[in-house]
Amino acid sequence: MSPFLTRVRSFKNVCFRILTLFFALYSSSQAQVFSAGEEIIYSVSYLGIRLGTVKIITEGKEIINGKQVFKTKSFMTSSPGIPFVDLNATYESWIDKSGAFSQQFVGTMKQGDEESKYTKYVFDYDNKITYMQEWKNKKQTLNGTMDASKKWNDGLSLLFLARHYVDSKKHYKVPTIIEGDTVKTTINFQGKVENVEIDAVQYPVRTKYLSGIADWTGVYGLSGKFEGWFSDDEAKIPVRAKMKVYLGSVNIELISWKRGSWMPPKAGDTL
Repeated sequence: MSPFLTRVRSFKNVCFRILTLFFALYSSSQAQVFSAGEEIIYSVSYLGIRLGTVKIITEGKEIINGKQVFKTKSFMTSSPGIPFVDLNATYESWIDKSGAFSQQFVGTMKQGDEESKYTKYVFDYDNKITYMQEWKNKKQTLNGTMDASKKWNDGLSLLFLARHYVDSKKHYKVPTIIEGDTVKTTINFQGKVENVEIDAVQYPVRTKYLSGIADWTGVYGLSGKFEGWFSDDEAKIPVRAKMKVYLGSVNIELISWKRGSWMPPKAGDTL
């Protein structure tokens, strides 16, 4: 073999090893956000009054229409005896393994005196169709389709998208489907490190900051500007958030977690 061909083969081998290492690291970083059995719980408060709690669970891997997904679930419950706030909601999202979009969503919600509502979206990206179904008090009120040429996110999968991209230092307008409406969520991943204090630990937590605008209205009247602080480590767990609802600006704070030996990273420590 000529010296030239030897150099070419050597160069190809080096490139192959670099690409293999890159994709191995990439896959590893994706898996660090999705952790089967993870359970994180938040308090939702307004002017120091706890309005309710949010629990988010990562159940693990599943297959939907031949695609590997991660099944996630959230429970939102209001505190008893709080005037004007009465909510019980369960959301399930089957998120693509990339963490960037949803493959399927199911939601059940009972808010105040309103009728109980069940919603299901199935995103068939191969055929560019979204199947939408909705029931109120077990009576079907919607059975239709819409375009799925874009990759869509629901309210729960948005949280995991943010976890995956919080280090990106980029600006995204994310196609979002909320309450059967096709809208967008603007997120600015600024990459800024900030230290925040929460009651669950006795030290400042090192976080990455993001901000954005919800161009839609969700539960509690959630809409408009929001801010988030995510753990500055491999887990990227949301530590704190501020969002606008009917009552005003609410504080959402991490109060407990189950994720192996994970602890919120301490300010001043290095990765």
